[in-house]
Amino acid sequence: MNALTLALMFSMTVAKPALPDRHLSAALEQHAKGGRWYFAASGHAVYCYGPVMTLPQANGDLQKVATFCRDGRAVVPLKD
Repeated sequence: MNALTLALMFSMTVAKPALPDRHLSAALEQHAKGGRWYFAASGHAVYCYGPVMTLPQANGDLQKVATFCRDGRAVVPLKD
């Protein structure tokens, strides 16, 4: 074999550069952890990934809410 053929063979067998690590977005990371079904105050079932919190309402009452739900809402009032 001549030098040109050997050079061509070695240039074809060079390792490909490693692809950068992919990081999951925050929403996908939460989804990977799993969530839970809740009964919303509207009467529908909602699947949420975040914690249940108690928030004050304008009239002074407290309202339980689920956070970070599958439908894209950040806060969903829950039925007691």
